Amino acid sequence: MDPIVLNRRYVLLLSLSLFSLVCNVSTSVTHYSIPEELKEGSVVANLASDLSLDVTTLTKRRMRLDIIASKKYLDVNKETGELYIAEKIDREDHICNTKSSFSCYLKLEVTLESPLRIFNIEVEILDINDNAPQFRRDAIHLDISEATPKGERFSLSNAVDPDVGSNSVNTYHLSESQYFNIEVQTGRDGSKFAELILIKTLDREQQAVHNLILTAVDGGTPARSGTASVIVHVLDTNDNAPTFGKSVYNVQVLENSPIGSLVIDLNATDLDEGSNSDVTYSYSLYTSEKTQETFNLNPSTGEITIKDMLNYEDFRIYDMEVIATDKGANSLSGQCTIKIIVEDMNDNHPEISIKSFQTPVSESIEVDTVISVVSVSDKDSGDNGVVDLRIPDNMPFKLRESSDNYYELVVSEPLDREKVPEYVITFTVTDRGSPPLSDNETMTLELLDVNDNVPQFPRSFYTIRVMENNAPGDLLSSLTAFDPDLHENQYLVYFIIEKEIANTSMSMLFSINPENGNLYALKTFDYEIEKEFLFHIEARDSGSPPLSSNVTVHIIIVDQNDNAPVIVSPWRAHGSVVEEKIPRSTDKGSLVAKVIALDTDSVHNSRITYQFLQVTDATLFSLDQYNGEIRTMRMFSYRDPRHQRLVVVAKDNGEPALSATVTIKLSTVETAVKANSDMSEVSLEYDIFSDLNLYLVIGLGSVSFLLLITILVTIVLKCQKPKASLTAPPCRNSVISERNSTIADSTLVSNDAYWYSLFLAETRKGKLVVRQPAPKGSRYIVSSIPRGTGLTDTSGSAPSTLQYLLENMV
Repeated sequence: MDPIVLNRRYVLLLSLSLFSLVCNVSTSVTHYSIPEELKEGSVVANLASDLSLDVTTLTKRRMRLDIIASKKYLDVNKETGELYIAEKIDREDHICNTKSSFSCYLKLEVTLESPLRIFNIEVEILDINDNAPQFRRDAIHLDISEATPKGERFSLSNAVDPDVGSNSVNTYHLSESQYFNIEVQTGRDGSKFAELILIKTLDREQQAVHNLILTAVDGGTPARSGTASVIVHVLDTNDNAPTFGKSVYNVQVLENSPIGSLVIDLNATDLDEGSNSDVTYSYSLYTSEKTQETFNLNPSTGEITIKDMLNYEDFRIYDMEVIATDKGANSLSGQCTIKIIVEDMNDNHPEISIKSFQTPVSESIEVDTVISVVSVSDKDSGDNGVVDLRIPDNMPFKLRESSDNYYELVVSEPLDREKVPEYVITFTVTDRGSPPLSDNETMTLELLDVNDNVPQFPRSFYTIRVMENNAPGDLLSSLTAFDPDLHENQYLVYFIIEKEIANTSMSMLFSINPENGNLYALKTFDYEIEKEFLFHIEARDSGSPPLSSNVTVHIIIVDQNDNAPVIVSPWRAHGSVVEEKIPRSTDKGSLVAKVIALDTDSVHNSRITYQFLQVTDATLFSLDQYNGEIRTMRMFSYRDPRHQRLVVVAKDNGEPALSATVTIKLSTVETAVKANSDMSEVSLEYDIFSDLNLYLVIGLGSVSFLLLITILVTIVLKCQKPKASLTAPPCRNSVISERNSTIADSTLVSNDAYWYSLFLAETRKGKLVVRQPAPKGSRYIVSSIPRGTGLTDTSGSAPSTLQYLLENMV
């Protein structure tokens, strides 16, 4: 309510009260009206003015206010005489807590002393709509059977509002529902209540609980409301029969399933509740005894399990009818049909039977020849009875279906016993079940050998090195061939293919063992005479027809260090000492002598090096180890002895090394001796014979060996006789010269690392020029020989040994 309107009303009431007070001060009651819920400190009225009291004397007269109530809601300001709100007033709280009267008052007594006066005051507390309607319970539960007819009424508890008059409960509202409505009724005391009316038949199976909201609204301004939940529980009646999910069930079960295995779990549903929805299961009278003996039906759960073993071949389809009955007072039931189909299980292994098998067979058997006939079978049906036969992929055979479930094993590729001597053939038969089952049968096919392989040597060319001076009968090598065939086709015979060299047959030089191919030498070989042989060896098997192959054999005679070096310069008789004379004034580095040795062994073994074995004065002479040149290391002094003895050893490069020695006695002479001599040093002429025929040398050497020895001895003796016309020693005159490396007209030319040649020149000058093997770039030594040998050749080529002998004989 608007506070301004209230104040005007209060002023009017106050005026009427004052009028009464003036008329009767001692007995009248002063009335005030105020609304509840005013704020603390709000002024109700001015008592001093309304009671005609002097404001200045209120304190002196001890003015006090007594309230007949549990709390002191009002108080007086003694300074101003105003009556004000000391505590907020709630009309419904301990003041007017009953609704028997719409009026509510607070009675006050104002007491003053000197003189004593008592004033009665009544303050009416006016109601405002400050409370909303409330239900005694927040939720109202109702149980209504689904069989209750429509139009039936049900009482609902009413709402309570502490306010009075129009501020109390005025009406009720129900939430929207197609099954319920309400009707508002008024009680004898004027209170309002509502009744719930069923306007549509209930069905618990469709909706078991109905949740409604009941709202109570008061008549205040603004209106207040309170709500309560109305929960309607629909009570069940047995009005629904059990029903199955399907009217017909088709179930497939594997044969040989374990006993107790679940076939199907039936579930019949009853929309009712309680005992009306409890269902039991049973076979109908139309279910055969065979079916009931094979399958078990649980009456409580509806589970159908296997009671006896299933065999697809005995019984394939089972039909049964199951009834579901509820436990209501008037029980209802439903039924369904079940068809159990037994599925074939792949429980039989396929079988394989070898009807024929040909073994052994020749390796030359033709392609597409039938080796074996095989049949397969399976007792199962459908895919479980369909079988496939196979053999390993890496074999030269294939399977060919000849008729239903009959197969032929035929040769698909040429066979070779040498590659695979036998075949282990595994026939595997597999059905198409899930999982597939299989069986296998293993047979061994042996191959007979055919002489279809020629003997094979590991190599097509053999090089065999044979050391010279071998013993006759030595094993040179084993030439073994291999023939992958068997038995007589594998037995090999070895022989040398005849070939003549210099009217000599190979069978006279070599022999081979016909059984094992061991090659032997029949004679002792000499590297200096025979250096190599080339021939063929054939290996032939014993098959029919025989097959053969041959191999080339190259025999190389390896040189052995069996020839010692022979010193040819300076020349001396066997066991004698070479004597040389040199001027005492010889310069440092002058060539004194050159030792030349020859070795008839091969190049490696004939490589000769020279060393001093003995030397009178090691500081006077030097020896080149490669070319044998002896040179002075310094000039002769007066302290040096006149006679020097040099022992030189020539050693070849063989293993073990062979050697030869020569002793040179050097005598020093004064320079005047050379001046008085009628001989003068002339330039040397170098001659060489090229491409000396080895056979000619051997032949001529053999014929004239004895004659040559005789002539050489005679020459030595002649040279040792003194001449009367010379002051110098008459027997020898040595002319020592050093080869100039730039001589243009030299006839010594060779590209080899080592070479040998013998040069004979000018008989009157008495010069023998001998060139020995030496490294490239080395110098040549010219050493004197006895005068008068008659060795002369002006043509630039080396004279033959025979010419040399004939000239000396003349």
